[in-house]
Amino acid sequence: MYTGDPYGRGEKNIAGAFQKSAVDPIINARSIAVVGASNRPGSVGLAAFKNLLGAAYKGVLYPVHPKDKSIQGVKAYPALEEVPDPVDLAVLIIGAEQVPGVVRTAAARGVTGCLVISAGFKEIGGHGAALENRLKDTVRETGIRIIGPNCLGIINTHPEIRMNASFARIMPKAGNIAFISQSGALCTSVLDYAAGRNVGFSKFISFGNKADINEIDFLRYLKDDPDTHLILMYLEDISDGHAFMEIGKEITYHAGKPILVVKSGRSKEGARAAASHTGSLAGSDATYDAIFYQSGIQRVEGINELFNYAEAFSKQPLPRGNRVAIITNAGGPGIMTTDAAVRHGLTLATLSDQTRAQLKESLPPTASLGNPVDVIGDATHERYEAAIRSVMMDDGVDGAIVILTPQAMTDILETAEIVPRVAADVNKPILASFMGMVDVSEGIEYLQSHGIPNYVFPEAAARSMAAMVRFGERLATRDQRREITRLPCDTARVADLINRKLGGGEKAYMPEAEAYEIFAAYGLPVPRHRMIRSPAEIDGAIAAVGLPAVMKIVSPDIIHKSDAGGVKVNLATADAVKRAYDEILENARRYKADARIEGVFLVEMAGKGIEVILGATRDPAFGPICMFGLGGVFVEVMKDVTFRLAPMWELSAENMIRQIRSYRILEGVRGNPPSDVDALKRCIMKLSQLAADHPEIRELDINPLIVYPEGGGCVVADGRIMLERPKK
Repeated sequence: MYTGDPYGRGEKNIAGAFQKSAVDPIINARSIAVVGASNRPGSVGLAAFKNLLGAAYKGVLYPVHPKDKSIQGVKAYPALEEVPDPVDLAVLIIGAEQVPGVVRTAAARGVTGCLVISAGFKEIGGHGAALENRLKDTVRETGIRIIGPNCLGIINTHPEIRMNASFARIMPKAGNIAFISQSGALCTSVLDYAAGRNVGFSKFISFGNKADINEIDFLRYLKDDPDTHLILMYLEDISDGHAFMEIGKEITYHAGKPILVVKSGRSKEGARAAASHTGSLAGSDATYDAIFYQSGIQRVEGINELFNYAEAFSKQPLPRGNRVAIITNAGGPGIMTTDAAVRHGLTLATLSDQTRAQLKESLPPTASLGNPVDVIGDATHERYEAAIRSVMMDDGVDGAIVILTPQAMTDILETAEIVPRVAADVNKPILASFMGMVDVSEGIEYLQSHGIPNYVFPEAAARSMAAMVRFGERLATRDQRREITRLPCDTARVADLINRKLGGGEKAYMPEAEAYEIFAAYGLPVPRHRMIRSPAEIDGAIAAVGLPAVMKIVSPDIIHKSDAGGVKVNLATADAVKRAYDEILENARRYKADARIEGVFLVEMAGKGIEVILGATRDPAFGPICMFGLGGVFVEVMKDVTFRLAPMWELSAENMIRQIRSYRILEGVRGNPPSDVDALKRCIMKLSQLAADHPEIRELDINPLIVYPEGGGCVVADGRIMLERPKK
């Protein structure tokens, strides 16, 4: 079993002192009063108190019950204020109506924190929500800290604490994984599932409605917890997107601890009607994806995948790269694993001539000496050991997946025994897939008890290895500059333009002509342009803009101009411009007879290039979010877009560009030159700054932005802005 630290933090502790937090005296409580402890069979009060006793809690317990003299043989007290000694933590398992008063009592007698297991608060709405507000008021007024309400509880497996302050059925074994969950009901299933997979925990936390202490507080605590090397989370929402990102970055990039998250649920705000491409594409789920990515956090699809990854991260060292070797005794599973590995971003390692020579000596003539290495169905454990050892010693191999299919001649346990033996001699990850459940059960049990994760099917092993590679790649970039650089702009001018446009109203639409003024103030490359409000202004506009040109309708009632016949392109003569002016106005009136028409916009004709879209929208919970993707009229169809919260690092802007599926188009394909990605990155940075500086910008589209070949820059070809005064 691998017993070192796979994340380069050293054997004993994380660099820097272990910092205490608001969570520390609660999760490491040396004395606990259980208010609502009970002898009644089937009660939560009995289950929670028995759990504390059964876990061999190292501190002092004080059961509190108004009538019973003792709970499970431990002297009880009729009220919290009658407990004679100091109390670190009060666990509340009482009626919801009583909770605010007992919390106030706890604060008055110097209790550091309360764990409110009681339900009946905002989760039931109405009166419950009002009770929770009273509870929050009590916390603000007294300064006491609380976890919950409506939670399963917390578990600390540290041998000097051994606290199971929950009503779960299982006390998990100690391990290096912390689990944080917003759902208490899910926690009980997770504990059972983890026990079945031989997974242990350092801390196990259910925080419920988070009336006070939330997921960000727990992350701050776990960042410096020497017992925690990996953090798993189940979230339904995030309290503060930017604070979550900051602590996420500290944990992943600086402390080097992976965070894996299952996020469920979609906010109603994400489904609201939108007047821009960006607004329609930026649902709450896209926001969470952006938050997780910018935090260095990996999002997973469900609990099974969460623990598939967790076993690999918690038991094996990180791979140095993405070159994986596959050792198998059956060709079909080897091919399936190869497909899964490549699909998830891994590369099949090229074995050295020396490795192939060693394999040739150890394996029969019918064996495959390439990668996957097929040791053939009649392979003994000696043959497996020779193959795994030769492959893992190859400098061109970063990790391996060992596959075994149970065949009549296969010595399953003996083969399992050699895998950790080889792993002990190398600092590279080995994941196993002893395929099946019954025949291979003895081998699987040995692997798992000796630090080798096993997966029923090898595709899951390939996905888990790929997740480790992704985290390793992020750690490799931790020294890159992650600063938000301000670019030159005229913030005051934009603020004035926005205030004048909004006037006394709450909302306003800025068509292209007005949006260009804002873009230009932030250094975004706008073409020459001029507004035409009457035929008499056409000649002057042509002189200012030049030809060829484009003409577009300007109307707050016509958002999608092409649909209304409100766009004419490639106008090369003055006569063509004049005809287009008349046709555009006629088309607009036919499209919407009562449309308010402010004029026609004459814009310099942009040269051909790659069309992309830049956008920004404002999430009600997390603030400004920027979008980048394939542009033009296909954006809603292709939906090949990425999102980031603003303001962002330069590296975030670069990653936004590289992560769209169509990035190869920007690199240059079929003889086309590579695009000016540096100029595009600067445009994203300027847009991010614009969206962050001005909270009145509710939605913004630049669609398309034309990107020219390297050195040619970019130009805005269309854009619009929706304004809305922020709600106080």
